[in-house]
Amino acid sequence: MISSVCVSSYRGRKSGNKPPSKTCLKEEMGKGEESDKITINVGGTRHETYKSTLRTLPGTRLAWLADPDAQSNFDFDGKSNEFFFDRHPGIFSYVLNYYRTGKLHCPADICGPLFEEELTYWGIDETDVEPCCWMTYRQHRDAEEALDIFESPEPGGGGGGEEPEEEAGREMALQRLGMDDRPAGAAGAAGGGGCCRNWQPKMWALFEDPYSSKAARVVAFASLFFILVSITTFCLETHEAFNIDVNVTETLVVGNTTTVLLTRKVETEPILTYIEGVCVLWFTLEFLVRIICCPDKLLFVKNLLNIIDFVAILPFYLEVGLSGLSSKAARDVLGFLRVVRFVRILRIFKLTRHFVGLRVLGH
Repeated sequence: MISSVCVSSYRGRKSGNKPPSKTCLKEEMGKGEESDKITINVGGTRHETYKSTLRTLPGTRLAWLADPDAQSNFDFDGKSNEFFFDRHPGIFSYVLNYYRTGKLHCPADICGPLFEEELTYWGIDETDVEPCCWMTYRQHRDAEEALDIFESPEPGGGGGGEEPEEEAGREMALQRLGMDDRPAGAAGAAGGGGCCRNWQPKMWALFEDPYSSKAARVVAFASLFFILVSITTFCLETHEAFNIDVNVTETLVVGNTTTVLLTRKVETEPILTYIEGVCVLWFTLEFLVRIICCPDKLLFVKNLLNIIDFVAILPFYLEVGLSGLSSKAARDVLGFLRVVRFVRILRIFKLTRHFVGLRVLGH
């Protein structure tokens, strides 16, 4: 058999498995017979290659299959004469192709963490990923690292010394869900009695962390739905098709003189007002639950998104409360509230709770 393949010359692992130089080797006739064929079954998909191909990356799991004692160290089926691995078959095709070509590409339909897990299992360094696929591979992790930097607690607030990265991440997650490891007395003083300590973290996670449970995902979907409906309603209110001209008659009596004033007032379609009212009721419920169950009230009040929540909700209740009054002062306040209605558009920033990319962009 005559074959011409481009393989990599291995000179160490200073930058992962990827060899620093590539040499195109022309295999002579009979090379295929000298390098015995090997069959690898990964997740039910059979792959055939040569042991010489697996040896191009020494120190990896596949390279060990070329060892003489590989059959006793791995799951080998003597009847079908193949090695079996219960791993992702699609990703393995890219891994095996790396041994053949010396180039490691990342599939576009596979998330970065899963691809990284498979690379770790096969003993391949992530730095070997080609530049054309590096952004796709690192997208998820880069977003997480950016958010960790933005959302990390300010220095000087705790004890001395730096904690390990894993412990710090765990502590941040517990604090975010209100399940920190404070003593019972301190926690009770900050958040109420023992009964409150049981349900407050669950309610906080329900409305704050969409990935904590299925119910939290439903709540997050409902919140996202009402945000989009509220923003859509705000946009429709500016269209003339949803504005009604109303003639208002006012009678002024000054001494023996009676004056009748006819004025025109523009009002919004009632259906839009009702829809906005339903949205505000949901936002109010969400805001009250989150502020009651929040483990740190001061941080909650100082958070910009929570301030936007409050500022967007308050004008609606003030407008409803003053709409029945006919005094000049009430009318002036109503006019001002209609002007500041644009604050409702700030609810679009609440979408950052559900989309990591928007949170990075916001920071």
